[in-house]
Amino acid sequence: MNPLRRKNPQKKVLINEQKKFHLYRIYYEVYKNKNAKVFKDQISPMALFPSRYSSRSRSSLPYLVFLLIAAFFVFKVDIIISQSFSSARRNLENTPSRILLKPKTQENHDSPPVVLVNGTFHQHIMLSWGDDRGKIHENGELLTLSLDKQSGSGFQSKKEYLFAKIDMQIKLVPGNSAGTVTTFYLSSQGNKHDEIDFEFLGNSTGNPYTLHTNVFSLGKGNREQQFFLWFDPTADYHTYSILWNPKCIIFYVDGIPIREYRNAERIGVSYPKYQPMRLYSSLWNADDWATQGGRVKTNWKLAPFVASYKNFTYEGCIYSRLTSTSSCNIDSPPDTSNAWLTYELDRRSRAKMKALQKKHMIYDYCNDKWRFPKGPAPECKLQ
Repeated sequence: MNPLRRKNPQKKVLINEQKKFHLYRIYYEVYKNKNAKVFKDQISPMALFPSRYSSRSRSSLPYLVFLLIAAFFVFKVDIIISQSFSSARRNLENTPSRILLKPKTQENHDSPPVVLVNGTFHQHIMLSWGDDRGKIHENGELLTLSLDKQSGSGFQSKKEYLFAKIDMQIKLVPGNSAGTVTTFYLSSQGNKHDEIDFEFLGNSTGNPYTLHTNVFSLGKGNREQQFFLWFDPTADYHTYSILWNPKCIIFYVDGIPIREYRNAERIGVSYPKYQPMRLYSSLWNADDWATQGGRVKTNWKLAPFVASYKNFTYEGCIYSRLTSTSSCNIDSPPDTSNAWLTYELDRRSRAKMKALQKKHMIYDYCNDKWRFPKGPAPECKLQ
């Protein structure tokens, strides 16, 4: 290489220092003399070194865009988290504390001590049909369903359960309620659905309501038991409960077990334990069969008919359709928080239930030889 053309590092440093001095001198003259006819774009570093700065700005553009998007994302996430905490705080302030429900017959061990969550209808229930015939009152602590000649009404739970202990206080339609049916039940969907029924069949004034119970598994029902209640269910609120776990289904009235349906899979009888169910309730007209086999019709001059609900409580395994899982670990050993999952009546409680059935049961499918001439269903041996 020609030594005369060799790059001189000292000379390069000197040239750079001269450029910097020249640049500083220009800026000094501009800001010293406001009338100087020098444009900023003529004295900017980009104008002096265009190729150097233009390439740098182009390479920096993606990073600027990324930083803007990241800042916007962090801002949105912060808003969502803030709203979630605010909503949770409001719900906590408006939701009564967890309560320990001790049934009246606890001292006789007829029903389990279960910790239940007292929730409002606004939080856990949605009106599902009947237009404005269903209403929620008193800040979500009271719900009413009504029936007129045009339509009835109903509601359902927002959540699905795969096993639950559900309690509801209900005051039934007063006076002449003939032809009306008030329901309170758990049900899944589809032709082979599971269902656990409370149905209250109205009657003419002075005659008792008929409490109708039934259990469906994979679409098969015909497991009815019916009772006359030992009190007036229209004069005040009474608690109706369903305990559904892998071992049994128990129907309660005011904490007293009136019916137990036990899991009979070991003898080939299907049991509702694979399909999640929602809670439903409705008030509707069934005067073609509900009262005395349809002989007594609904008197529409007395409409609207109204049933009232309050103090909805539950302990349940919430089912997620997104993950196809339940909030309860059925295989884990039971503890005090989920004792209801393994609860069943003991021998003493079952004997007391049988004594009550002798007094108040008016129909049992296991004893109906006319409907089942070939003999009772296999599960009747375990009931």
